[in-house]
Amino acid sequence: MAGGYAPVFPERRLDGPELGAARRAIDLVLRGHEPYPALAIDRHWNLIASNRVVPLLLGGANASLLRPPINVLRLSLHPAGLASRIVNLREWRAHLLERLAKQIDVSADQTLIDLMQELRSYPQTSTAAAGLRTGNRDYAGVVVPLELSMNGNVLAFFSTTTVFGTPVDITLSELAMESFFLADAATTEALRRVSEGVE
Repeated sequence: MAGGYAPVFPERRLDGPELGAARRAIDLVLRGHEPYPALAIDRHWNLIASNRVVPLLLGGANASLLRPPINVLRLSLHPAGLASRIVNLREWRAHLLERLAKQIDVSADQTLIDLMQELRSYPQTSTAAAGLRTGNRDYAGVVVPLELSMNGNVLAFFSTTTVFGTPVDITLSELAMESFFLADAATTEALRRVSEGVE
């Protein structure tokens, strides 16, 4: 803009009237995924929206990490966040940092570079109870599970990422929805008990 070149696509606020239909679509996808967790993030991994199941999984996280803007990578890997409850922290951490590294390679975004440096400074070991069973770990080598300890159980999830297919707005092009699915039968039963309060 300063150089006299107008952007190819506009950038609007997600809560603005022009993006009302898109916001309704996001909310519909998130609600429709219940009773499983789902959330929407921006390009810096800041939480934009989530369904009602997500807060149920965040118990024990320090309040400072839950104040907006909530960065989901920081919340996941910070020792005062979910890291102490992630049973397979080393594996999950490596997976998230690899995703972030690919994003940095494409964008050279300084905010993401700073975030990567911060995340790499966190401890790589979890304090989750070593005796917790992680269930059936045979995922055929096609997904990296998130194994989260909760009330003496291990909830195992794998995730998918959804993006807008034909965005002509920068805000929409940089938004992604992460939907978590249950990786085993034990998680199905445990999450059913956890989520009864949101139905």
